[in-house]
Amino acid sequence: MRVLGRIPLARGFFDREVTEVARGLLGCVLTRTTEEGAVAVRLTEVEAYAGGEDPASHSYRGRTPRNAVMWGEPGHCYVYFTYGMHFCMNLVCGPEGTASAVLLRAGEVVEGQELALRRRPKSSVRDLARGPARLCRALAIDRAQNGLDVCVPGELEISAGEGGGGGGSVRSGPRVGVSSAHDTPWRFWLEGEPSVSIYRRHTPRTRAR
Repeated sequence: MRVLGRIPLARGFFDREVTEVARGLLGCVLTRTTEEGAVAVRLTEVEAYAGGEDPASHSYRGRTPRNAVMWGEPGHCYVYFTYGMHFCMNLVCGPEGTASAVLLRAGEVVEGQELALRRRPKSSVRDLARGPARLCRALAIDRAQNGLDVCVPGELEISAGEGGGGGGSVRSGPRVGVSSAHDTPWRFWLEGEPSVSIYRRHTPRTRAR
């Protein structure tokens, strides 16, 4: 059943410059509803990726079958698989064709905590959605959700939190684990939130001789 009392963010919210959207998403609530029930996460950390202008973006080298949704209408999900084991979720923003997106890095589970714990039984409450892969696991997000529209009522929606988003002092810093443009300060988080993930700078892999 769908969680009542929340109105999805309007399409225009996402049809803006990527860092504006990223900051605006902090404090918003992402709700995923399945047959098991609903889990809602209040976003506390995100990262902005500016399409073809950004060497760290998946769309930097052009359109592919993997990243095709990034080139479409703002307000849709871009879900990708990484390291052969994890899913990560982004929200497409900016005008069609710009391929910008915001990675959802972390959040606080504010509804459906018991269900989220069943999906991540070894986790503490603080760590349920602390990191992009954990967030996807807590919400049961995988490639099946790639391309979903979060601006309409459905299985995956995002709405303003109490007070319309935000809810704390916004900080910014380098993005996590990217090999290009890693010093670009486009990771944004709410100061003092325990669910914010730990910063890790990209470390190049060394090949055995």
